[in-house]
Amino acid sequence: MSRRILPLLVIALLAAGLGFWASRRAHAPAVPALPTLPATRAVTLLPTPRVLPAFALQQADGSALTPDTLKGHWTVVFLGFTHCPDVCPTTLAQLAGAQKQWATLPAATRPRVLFVSADPERDTPQVVAQYAHAFHPDTLAATAPVPQLEAFARSLSLVFMKVPGPSSDATDYSIDHSAALVLLDPQARMAGVAQPPFDMKGIAADLETLTQSAR
Repeated sequence: MSRRILPLLVIALLAAGLGFWASRRAHAPAVPALPTLPATRAVTLLPTPRVLPAFALQQADGSALTPDTLKGHWTVVFLGFTHCPDVCPTTLAQLAGAQKQWATLPAATRPRVLFVSADPERDTPQVVAQYAHAFHPDTLAATAPVPQLEAFARSLSLVFMKVPGPSSDATDYSIDHSAALVLLDPQARMAGVAQPPFDMKGIAADLETLTQSAR
């Protein structure tokens, strides 16, 4: 091959490569942009929703609560336990007020509250449901064996820990747990968080706005 032909061949190959790249780029499917969510005043939204690993919690009727159970609604997740002396009943009572505000929204898209007990040793799914429904009948309630609970909590950046009580009684213990509320979007992805002290009226208004924006 002559020295004059070699540069021309290189140029031709580069041109062909650039042409192929441009053609692929022109025909590549467009990546859909993430929808722009309205501004919130009490809930901090994540820049990008976090896809959660698969989970299956136990409900009182024997069915599993999975990501599919939560899809289609914005969901507020609260981790606690039924023997909680103050934080849990206070927060669930506040959330019940928000749920009353959401009652005017269509049931098919209405925001929901999910209470998950981190104390499966004492809180059966039936006990958790009875406790949660005393605050509001629409509250979803579930629990699971500790390993599954730990994985679920960790995926939401929440923690809990069993703390022994002063006596030797095996049932004398408490549960230290995160008090934050975690917001899941209608695709059951972690989309936001609210930290105490809660502006519950603001949270209720944020969820109502987010629900209406998704229509």
